[in-house]
Amino acid sequence: MIKLSGITKSYPDGEDRVNHVLRGVELNVGKGDFVAIKGASGSGKTTLLSILGTLLLPDSGSYLLDGKEMLTPGVDHSLVRNKSIGFVFQEHRLMPQYSAWENILLPVLAYQQKVNPEQEQHAQQLMEITGISGIAKQYPSTLSGGEASRVAVCRALIMKPLLVLADEPTGQLDSANARNIALLLSEINKTLHTTIVMVTHSDEVSSMAKRILILQNGILHFTCY
Repeated sequence: MIKLSGITKSYPDGEDRVNHVLRGVELNVGKGDFVAIKGASGSGKTTLLSILGTLLLPDSGSYLLDGKEMLTPGVDHSLVRNKSIGFVFQEHRLMPQYSAWENILLPVLAYQQKVNPEQEQHAQQLMEITGISGIAKQYPSTLSGGEASRVAVCRALIMKPLLVLADEPTGQLDSANARNIALLLSEINKTLHTTIVMVTHSDEVSSMAKRILILQNGILHFTCY
């Protein structure tokens, strides 16, 4: 599903020096895998996830997603993001003027005027899996942090993406809700066979993944099982 080869990314640090954030990252993720990437603050986890999500281009290297090179000129990254990649951010980024149901369906409405019955059925299935069927008509201001996180997970899955990227998805939740969301991602991986790559600093959250990779000094150093 994912093959990164020789991915590098550097930024100037403001003092005529260069900060080498990623130093030749190699990564292979199979279809249906659930990978957690851990690392200290500033280790480049979010930079790496942004490259996987085509939100950021590396300085060099190759990125194959489902066999297609993402770094070739002319690739429509916005189309890739909408149809092939689902995002779960630390901040839920729900639109306050829309209900939970409408927020979940927003990626669909970015490309068509009306939601078809199959897509509505899929949205209902996702809300049932995540245990939020009862809040469909509620607005974000009335949701708890855990409920908002579950709406964000449903929204990430509504287009049946090849890949879901989760950036510290439990970072703003208490320990009980953080564990619940991590368990939910694990259940979605098992039930829907969705490929998930998650960055986190939490040992407990990362333990829900099938593999744990450590990003240190710009390199993915080793894998824990």
